[in-house]
Amino acid sequence: MINLQREHHMEAESPKHNRRLRLILIPVVMLLIYLLSYLMDPDNAFWICSIKGGSKELLVEIFLDLTLSWAIIETSTGIAYSLEKKFPWSESSLIRFMMQTVLIILCVATLLYLQDIVFTLIYGDKNFSAQERLGIWQFFMVTLLVSVMVSAVHTGYFLLERWKISMSEASDLRIKSLEFKEIAMQAELQSLKLQLDPHFMFNNFSTLSELINENTQTATLFLENLSRVYRYMIQNLKKDLVTVKDEITFVNAYVFLIAIRHGENVRIHIDLEETIMKGFIPPITIQLLIENAIKHNIATAQKPLIIHIFSVDQSSITVTNNVQLIAHSLPSTSLGLQNIEDRYRLLSGGLPEIIRTSDQFSVVLPVIDF
Repeated sequence: MINLQREHHMEAESPKHNRRLRLILIPVVMLLIYLLSYLMDPDNAFWICSIKGGSKELLVEIFLDLTLSWAIIETSTGIAYSLEKKFPWSESSLIRFMMQTVLIILCVATLLYLQDIVFTLIYGDKNFSAQERLGIWQFFMVTLLVSVMVSAVHTGYFLLERWKISMSEASDLRIKSLEFKEIAMQAELQSLKLQLDPHFMFNNFSTLSELINENTQTATLFLENLSRVYRYMIQNLKKDLVTVKDEITFVNAYVFLIAIRHGENVRIHIDLEETIMKGFIPPITIQLLIENAIKHNIATAQKPLIIHIFSVDQSSITVTNNVQLIAHSLPSTSLGLQNIEDRYRLLSGGLPEIIRTSDQFSVVLPVIDF
């Protein structure tokens, strides 16, 4: 959204944008030049000559002055737009101001020189009096002054638009920050609930208690992996992203607990290439999908639950399981697919793809690459 606003802003400042407004400004600029010239010297002979010259000469002069006004506007906006690409106001305001002013003065002086050539071609060489020459020079100076004023107005409009877009972007960022904080709090709360879930605690400690009596070595491994699971949750609970490698290390510890508790009833296969391990995903997403699959599906020796974690390419990880739903499954205490979608939306703009069929459930998690 922010990028779209910036593109719209650049489009609004381009020379092709808002031509109707610039056409309206052409007579305004011309009248401003006439007004300032008149106020500077209302008794100048130049005005008397213009009035006595006849309607045809007056129309030609007005046409040429309108053309000059149009050229001033186009030149001012064109210079400002071109300089913004290489010398933006936000990075080099002093250099930008000096360059823009000098370029506008040089360009407008060139336009005035060309206009003088056109006048000479139309009317021929004329011998002007000293007062008339003074009036012409005053007209030139006023035109230069008005061109700088046009540039200043354009710059003011540009900076105002930038300020408005900056405020809009800041507002969007504040909203996104608040949304993310709310979702992060929900994720933290749900993850804490998982840690304190009596079923989760009871099952694991019951398994540990049995293993202590039956196989102390396996019990030690079980306790080590259980501690890894809790340590990972505590350390990464408030992080936005973790590497795929860290997430899979955590998942392997979680899979060990599942394997001890369910044996061959739950079969989890991880098939990820080493190159994808450098990517990033939100923490505890894969574990969440494994947990949901186990909680909502039957897992027996005759109907084993098969969970496959794999990658088709380097941009995503797919977690899939066969569907054999429990008639009355326990309510989930996990983060929830909606929470994963919200986190992805705020972090990268991409969303997980959920694919449901009658016999398979799959979630494609985008891998975020920095």
